[in-house]
Amino acid sequence: MKKISRRNTIKFGLLGGLAGLLGVGSSVARILTIPTPEEVEGPFYPLSDQADKDADLTKIIGRKGVAEGQHILVGGHVRDLQGQSIEDVTIEVWQANANGRYRHPHETNKAPLDPDFQGWAILRADKSGVFQFKTVLPGAYPATKDWTRPPHIHLKIHNPGHPTLITQMYFPDNPLNKTDLLFRNKTATEQSAMVARKVGQQGNLTIYEYNIVLSI
Repeated sequence: MKKISRRNTIKFGLLGGLAGLLGVGSSVARILTIPTPEEVEGPFYPLSDQADKDADLTKIIGRKGVAEGQHILVGGHVRDLQGQSIEDVTIEVWQANANGRYRHPHETNKAPLDPDFQGWAILRADKSGVFQFKTVLPGAYPATKDWTRPPHIHLKIHNPGHPTLITQMYFPDNPLNKTDLLFRNKTATEQSAMVARKVGQQGNLTIYEYNIVLSI
């Protein structure tokens, strides 16, 4: 993993622009050869609209604070099975906060809410299929008495004229991945496609690559 200088990122709020970092258009980027696996939407997809759904989940418009936890930047490339970029893609992102709690009326986890965490974003990939968002590393949380879900981020990928893909992004080297009832139900190849890759560090900000392949 390499350190990323500020001059090597394009301004994105405070930080951003991952095209150069991820090697988009070169052999540096991780090219996946299977469609991104589908996963259940889960019970915490947002039910009500909110004013702020931009690509920086660590801040909420109108509030001075920033979200608790480890801040991360996630970026990647949307491609088809032939490795070609796909444009005109909308990506919804939602997740638990750093304490493992969703802002959702059906949430039963008693972990504290974070009033400065946005929790949900809707973003567009650019004409090269590149997308990026800034968020926090989500916390693990108890799904049942005997099942703890590892840190993960939900994604819903919309491409006009094609079925919507719902999936979940996991984090590398987390021991809870091995015992997760959803993750361990995937093949080794599918698991590899669902785990983000840690690619850099800029100060306290950890940068991950997560590529999406659509079978269109």
